[in-house]
Amino acid sequence: MNRGIKLFMTIVALLCVGHSPPVGDVLAQQKTLKEQVVGAWTLVSNDTIAPDGTKQQIFGTKPKGVLILDASGRYAYVAGRPDRPKFKATDSARSQASAEEFAAAAREFAANFGTWSVNEADKTLIRKYEIALIPNNDRNETKASVSLAGDELKLTVISASGGRNDAVYRRTR
Repeated sequence: MNRGIKLFMTIVALLCVGHSPPVGDVLAQQKTLKEQVVGAWTLVSNDTIAPDGTKQQIFGTKPKGVLILDASGRYAYVAGRPDRPKFKATDSARSQASAEEFAAAAREFAANFGTWSVNEADKTLIRKYEIALIPNNDRNETKASVSLAGDELKLTVISASGGRNDAVYRRTR
């Protein structure tokens, strides 16, 4: 092989090596689903879609809420409609409010906490409730499909009746 071809091939090889990141750097940039969802997320929207396609926004058009997923596998979730009616009692609302006031407030509010994990293969988030606002959900488990796009997290839960709930969150900075 003549010197010119050897020199050309050496330069091409050096340019290729110089412009491609080391394999370790590429692997470090690829995060697991669990690593990507850890953190605090602010609720942007929450839509419940019935099997017939009817859409309902239980927490209103501008819901307030937070989902916190910590690295140890614990989570907390709170969401509600910001324009819920106030209780009439002001001194001790918890003990003086009527059953109707509590019922109305609870319909437009959700809270639960427990443990979480992900299934990397099917891109799902599994939450195991320890305690929930609705006692029937205590110790239950939900499985949501996960969609991530930048700082946006979308969780979709399919209900036993065939409906679904789509919740969209934005990463808290």
